[in-house]
Amino acid sequence: MTVGTCKVYLSADWVKSLKEKRSVVKGIVERTKNRFNVSIAEIEEMDNHKRLVIGFCCVSNNSRLADAIIHNVLNFIENITDARLDDYIVEIL
Repeated sequence: MTVGTCKVYLSADWVKSLKEKRSVVKGIVERTKNRFNVSIAEIEEMDNHKRLVIGFCCVSNNSRLADAIIHNVLNFIENITDARLDDYIVEIL
């Protein structure tokens, strides 16, 4: 069994409140859940309305497939939001 994890750092400079940030995060999380078979949630920076940190993970039978799933999800997240992708950390366990 292989587990792939990813922590995604995004910036949303136009967001003015935590309520607006929750709306952006909820949209990313729900659309990603509907498209991919991954577990995903906001994991850090919950009190900072300009920074979004989202974590997701997948389970696979080999590391190549887990890596492909993670990069497909990263591309999807980058394409569905106006937030800027600053960085990401991938771990294959």
